[in-house]
Amino acid sequence: MTKSSPGWVDWESWEALIGLKGVTLDRPRGSIHPQHSDIVYPIDYGYVNGTTSSDGQEVDIFVGSAQNGLIAAIFTVDRRKVDRECKLIHNCTPEEIYLINGFINYDTSLMSGSLFMRYPMKDLYPENLETA
Repeated sequence: MTKSSPGWVDWESWEALIGLKGVTLDRPRGSIHPQHSDIVYPIDYGYVNGTTSSDGQEVDIFVGSAQNGLIAAIFTVDRRKVDRECKLIHNCTPEEIYLINGFINYDTSLMSGSLFMRYPMKDLYPENLETA
């Protein structure tokens, strides 16, 4: 599920906090989850320093290869941990955003998420869209 709903996330405040506090990437692209050996991270993953999420840990963040800032968030339901979180998506290409969404929603019996975009997806790469 993808929605363009800026009201769900205070994009500017989170962008400023990421710039101020920085990000720690503790699970690089291609790394294996420390407790679930069948989970491999397709994108760099970590947390925003000095923050606290609903699970008591730092706010999670995916970081890609673009230079477009805080571009999306995915609200997840983790059925293993029985919790809900907001994971931020920063500096990601459209392809990386789709990859993250697929990663989170790969097995919805374990975890699912709803993707919220800061801007419409088509605005991220208008030069690639075909005109009618």
